[in-house]
Amino acid sequence: MESHLAYLDAGSGSLIVQALVAGTAGVVVAAKLYWRRLKSVFRRKTPAEATTADQD
Repeated sequence: MESHLAYLDAGSGSLIVQALVAGTAGVVVAAKLYWRRLKSVFRRKTPAEATTADQD
């Protein structure tokens, strides 16, 4: 049986943690930017909003 040795130094571990944090931050920012658009799909329009949407 052949054994494989692997070494993960501090720089590599730091890069992995940084990528995870950046990915999470990117998802949060994208969700924040598109939250209003997503929420408007499920929201009922008031009569005033319906008439202004028809005029556009």
